[in-house]
Formats: sequence, structure tokens, C-alpha cells
Amino acid sequence: MRILKKISIIAALLSTLTLSGCAMFPGKIDETQVWSAAKLYSEAQDELKVANYERAISLFERLESRFPFGTYAQQAQLQIAYSYYRSGDPVQALAAVERFIKLHPDHPNVDYIYYLRGLINFNDNSNFITVLANQDPTERDPKSTREAFDAFKQLTDKFPNSKYAPDSIARMNYLINAIGKYEVNVAKYYYRRGAYVAALNRAQTTVTQYRDALAVEEALLVMSQCYDKLGMLELRDDTMRVFNKSFPNSAFVNEKADNRNDSKLFQLVSKYLVF
Repeated sequence: MRILKKISIIAALLSTLTLSGCAMFPGKIDETQVWSAAKLYSEAQDELKVANYERAISLFERLESRFPFGTYAQQAQLQIAYSYYRSGDPVQALAAVERFIKLHPDHPNVDYIYYLRGLINFNDNSNFITVLANQDPTERDPKSTREAFDAFKQLTDKFPNSKYAPDSIARMNYLINAIGKYEVNVAKYYYRRGAYVAALNRAQTTVTQYRDALAVEEALLVMSQCYDKLGMLELRDDTMRVFNKSFPNSAFVNEKADNRNDSKLFQLVSKYLVF
């Protein structure tokens, strides 16, 4: 009996120590659990302002999870997309953008989301635009460039009066020139390797699909070169006629080309066209 009594006393003491230990070293409490939607949004915005994107995303996601309905939740979804974009995570940013458009197609700020989708792809194609030399041009993927253009075009088509429309149009013009230049570079790549039909097709793509691109001038010359190599002299001269009319002051011609025979013009231009 005495032994049992001692054991029960020891057990009681251990239990008391355990409970007191829990009181002395309480687990870490997540203070955000008691924050209101307004508080969560305000704190997330503060983190966003100081470029603490990971923390901002975490707070926006908690807000959306705890308060899934209402203005704050929608705004949090929008800011999640923006935060991923600023953090340099285009995959997650685009996923958030597509989710927002699907859930809120009539949101008053949905035009911004279309604009953001364009920006994400626009920045993602920077390597494609800048790395133009010392690389096989057919190995570069202009997918993000085209997707950026499509996103900006959707914005300008759907929301022509949006405050983001002017900048979108300017970026579209830039992208058109980039894509046109890419097609011409690929055409010249094929030409150097004797693949004249393939070169002709890529140059024609620039002329027909990107007619406002600065590269159209050079694309016409590539076409004329290809027609010459393929023995299609009439088409060669027709192409030079279009070139002469469209670009009478071309930098590829260092003397006035008016009233010049198309074949002679071709020979003249060919001397200055570098592949």
C-alpha cells in the first residue's frame, strides 16, 4: 500500500509539472487568425509595398480562405496575381490571372487583369528579343511574344477606353516589330543554307501577317533574293516593284531608284543586302 501511495504521488507530481510546463512554454499562436478582412488586406498591402511578396501572397491567400466572399476576397485574388508577377513567378502569376478572369469576367478592374497578362508575357519574352546574335534563330521560341501581343489585343478590343489601352497599343507595336524581325532572321537563316522555299515562306509571313512591322522592308528583299535563286524572275521583279513603291528612300539603296528597271534595282539592292 505504501508503495502504491508513493507511485500515485509521483504520478500526480509529474502531471502537475507537465501542465505547468505547457503553461510556461505555450505554443506559438498565429495572430492573423483573429484579424478581420480589412486588417488582413491592410497588412498584405504593407508587405507588398516593401516588396515582401512571399509574405504578401501568404496574407492575401489567408484573407481569401477565411473570407471567400465579398470585395476583399476579389481584391485579394487580383493582388495575388500581381504579387506573383512582381516576385518573378510568371507561371503562378498567369494561373492567378486566368482564375480571376474565369471567376470575375465582369469585375470593374478586369481590364487591368488583361493588361497584367500581357505584361507577364511581355517581360517573359525579354530574352527572345535581346538575344538575336550568335544563335540559330529557329531555336528561339517566340511563343510568349505572341501571347503578350494577343493579351494586349484582347484588352484593346474588349476595353478600347481602358486607361491601359494606350500603353497596350504601344507595346503591341513593339511586339509586332520584334516578331517581324524574328521571321526575317529565320528566313535569312534558311537562305544562307540554300533552303530558298523555306526562306521565301518565312519572309512572306512577315509581309502578309505583320505588314506594319519595320522588318517588312527587308522581308521584301529576302523574297526577291529567293525568287531569283528559284529562277522566278518575273516574281522577283514584281517584288522589287512593290519594294520600290513602298520604300522609295530605303537605306538598302544608296542612290535614287525612281524610273529604274526592276532587274537593275534588284542588282543594285543585292549588293547592299547582307545575309
